[in-house]
Amino acid sequence: MAESLRLDKFLWFARIVKTRALAQQLSEEGRIRIAGRVVDRAHAPVRVGDVLSFAQRGTVRVLRIEALPARRGPPAEARTLYSELPEGPLTSEGGDD
Repeated sequence: MAESLRLDKFLWFARIVKTRALAQQLSEEGRIRIAGRVVDRAHAPVRVGDVLSFAQRGTVRVLRIEALPARRGPPAEARTLYSELPEGPLTSEGGDD
């Protein structure tokens, strides 16, 4: 199995978004962070253990990737690919102020 997967494919395979086009749009607009860093490209690699954060339906979601999928399976299978983390406090680690 591959060690990484494109961000847009992960979002679609994990059923976080309904279409791959929406995943690409979300990624390219800089609305997703991987480990706290803003991502602005759909082909950014994600790996097991990465933490994604993004706004969705009026709330901030924070997900840890638990497994990389080989396909877009049923919702029950997709749910095993990540775990929801509680939203942490917003902190500045310098440089982005």
